[in-house]
Amino acid sequence: MVKVQFKVYIQIFEQEGIKITIAKYHTPNDRVIDGTGIQPDIVLELPKGSSPSGNITDIQIQKAIELFKNSFAEKDVIMFIDRARVFVKAGDGGDGMSSFRREKYVPNGGPSGGDGGQGADVILKADKNINTLVDFRYKRQFKAPKGGNGESANKHGRGADDLIIPVPLGTVVKDEESGKVFCDLVHDGDTFVIAKGGRGGRGNARFLSSSNRAPTFAEKGEPGEEHWLQLELKVLADVGLLGYPSVGKSSILRKVSKAQPEVAAYHFTTLTPVLGVVTISSDRSFVLADIPGLIEGASEGVGLGHNFLRHVERTNILIHVLDVSGMEGRDPKVDFDAINEELRKYSEKLAGKKQIVALNKIDLVFDEDTIPNTKAYFEDKGYEVFLINALSGEGLPELMERAYYYVEKL
Repeated sequence: MVKVQFKVYIQIFEQEGIKITIAKYHTPNDRVIDGTGIQPDIVLELPKGSSPSGNITDIQIQKAIELFKNSFAEKDVIMFIDRARVFVKAGDGGDGMSSFRREKYVPNGGPSGGDGGQGADVILKADKNINTLVDFRYKRQFKAPKGGNGESANKHGRGADDLIIPVPLGTVVKDEESGKVFCDLVHDGDTFVIAKGGRGGRGNARFLSSSNRAPTFAEKGEPGEEHWLQLELKVLADVGLLGYPSVGKSSILRKVSKAQPEVAAYHFTTLTPVLGVVTISSDRSFVLADIPGLIEGASEGVGLGHNFLRHVERTNILIHVLDVSGMEGRDPKVDFDAINEELRKYSEKLAGKKQIVALNKIDLVFDEDTIPNTKAYFEDKGYEVFLINALSGEGLPELMERAYYYVEKL
């Protein structure tokens, strides 16, 4: 087992949506983790002998950001970002024109001011080719163009082209101030007008009447709508893997799909949700999600917290993976109750989802009574129990077959 050494002192900055940790101490494998258990995007190493508690200059922070961006571009790394805060503003309507027809041999030509053009809408569109909200870390403000102004000779202003913002499938859009849910974009091509463009102002020709033969006024264009939005990504998976860290969830996903989540001998190896497609047969498959491990107290922010649980809200069924070997000194029965209590604290609906119990690491159990007693305990509670070995694959085909049954049934 690899012992992870946490750094002694940290100083955290949030700038341009990038989390920067100023640290003097590192883990042996460079997995620097701050006090909340979250891995930062980039770590600044201080010169030897300097104190992390000293003030960090803006120049140092900007340099770190540039290094991070360059590294990101060169390595073509895809970061999983599932939350973003953005500002959207639709285009203002164009102003109406106040003018009069001036043409030779046409006396008293009358008003001829054209109307302003319609401002552009801001439209969110679900795109299957996008998997994360990472693009919104570098561009957070989206402003649609204004409509064209009216002109003389009754020429109307041009309507502006709508601004279309692509987002990944499963994006939930909320108003930041009120928390109101505007839309949930699930299917490829789904669109939603999040901010309506302003109406163009009327030109003075519109106000001609029998009582006012020469109107001299025109309207200004109406302002476009604007919002601060919270974007939340909830991945689209049929089945979710649930459990404590290091119980074998990532190993299961690697064994039953082509996904390659990191597997290592320390806790919180999985820091972001990972999806894999499980193929039962040529015409039967489903999407399996591995989410970061939960521990008791996650609702209070212990470990990685429970924010990643929203990624299994859309699932039909949960596979609760338990370490039946007890090699880390934990009791699978206690773990099961603790995790379900965290589910209830997060969402009663999620806690009420169908669960299958998977007792993993059966090859490491040497007491012949442990497995039968544990299996009977959960079966008495009404749960289906599968005995598996994620390393060898034993029991996994039967488990996946049963999961698919519930995907189709529920």
